[in-house]
Amino acid sequence: MKQRIFIHPDNGRNIQVHMADTFWTRLAGLMFRRPLPPATGLLITPCNSIHMCFMRFAIDAVYLDQQGKILKITRHLRPWLGLSACWQAHSVLEMTAGQADALGLKPGQILTFQEQK
Repeated sequence: MKQRIFIHPDNGRNIQVHMADTFWTRLAGLMFRRPLPPATGLLITPCNSIHMCFMRFAIDAVYLDQQGKILKITRHLRPWLGLSACWQAHSVLEMTAGQADALGLKPGQILTFQEQK
């Protein structure tokens, strides 16, 4: 998968991001995978809703508009049971549960992209 880094402007913390931007990578998402390390996520784009079928761990879902503004954060979506949507979103960043709070993410903040070198 392609990787990028989100730069969080308020505190300078980086989030290593794997991109899911093709039909197959978006379809697979994090299904059947192990929990992600801290400060790591999967950006599914375009996407405005997710399910937790075939998931092995709980996640936080951070919904973004096209400019990278956080529209909504759904915390601790449980494996197999969770559903979440944000109809205005362009993409969703999935991270292991608890990471949105650990990284200080809040609705209204803007995350900027920088290619990883």
